[in-house]
Amino acid sequence: MSREWIVNAALIAGLIAVPLWAHLSGEPFTITLATRAVIFALAAVGLNLALGLGGMVSFGHAVFFGLGGYSMGILAHHAQNFLPLYDGLFLIEGTKSMPVIWLVAIVVSAFAALLIGLLSLRTSGVYFIMITLAFAQMFYYFAISWRAYGGEDGLSIWVRNGFPGLNTLDPIQFYGLCFALLCAALWLSARIARSPFGLVLNAARQVPARVETVGLDGQRAKLVAFVISGAITGLAGALFADLNRFVSPTMFSWHMSGEIMIFIILGGVARLFGPVAGAVLFVAMEHVLGDLWDHWHILLGGLLLGVVLFGRGGVIGLLAGKAKSHE
Repeated sequence: MSREWIVNAALIAGLIAVPLWAHLSGEPFTITLATRAVIFALAAVGLNLALGLGGMVSFGHAVFFGLGGYSMGILAHHAQNFLPLYDGLFLIEGTKSMPVIWLVAIVVSAFAALLIGLLSLRTSGVYFIMITLAFAQMFYYFAISWRAYGGEDGLSIWVRNGFPGLNTLDPIQFYGLCFALLCAALWLSARIARSPFGLVLNAARQVPARVETVGLDGQRAKLVAFVISGAITGLAGALFADLNRFVSPTMFSWHMSGEIMIFIILGGVARLFGPVAGAVLFVAMEHVLGDLWDHWHILLGGLLLGVVLFGRGGVIGLLAGKAKSHE
């Protein structure tokens, strides 16, 4: 067993032990913080698939995070107010069922990723970055002007949506649900990385000309990875909206895209558990340092500089050494 897998196992053990301790100690706020970290990690796992494996530096993943959130918000809003989504030739109603909401969030986010990917993957480098950022800003300003669903004030949901057999209002049960989805996303990411598709994607990132020479379509592989990446991030957005019982245009903002990328850089780009370590570290710094100093982001910026200049493997690389990505 490699050092990286030992670090990964310790991280998973911590994500199980801390919420259980908080539950037994009557500390629901700690469970909420852990849930927030897990949801952020899920969003970053999605981006890591595009960035770490495919080399696609996207500053537009807030689009998918926001679409997932608004999918939840709109469906729950119509369900709790008994308003149909559509009542023309046939009736479409809202829902408060989490599995249905997740499915809608995944489909909507994946479709958006397909359209954005078809356009943005015609370019590369800084042009790709700017196109994805432009899409995020377009959705952000559209959400601000969408008065039917709160505009810039956002949209509140009275009660958290339901999941069969669980009390989702119980912090530990909702955390367990989010943690299970994170584990599923990590498993999927590992499977993709080891698959022939993942090898093509990795090769297209490193030597695209050679991939084309042997008759493989590197651009198509990148597009598929971008769609899967968007779908995972969209699912995280739906969970985040359910956690807060609130959606707002800030879910589409470039700040959100930047934070998701920060999680990956802190934890380790292309490392399987890098997004998890980065999200946990970010939430811990936000909670601990934020209570001590309003300008704690300055310290975060210094840490990012240190990681980029001296430790590109991030937290996982620092603890595990130079193990292979997605080993």
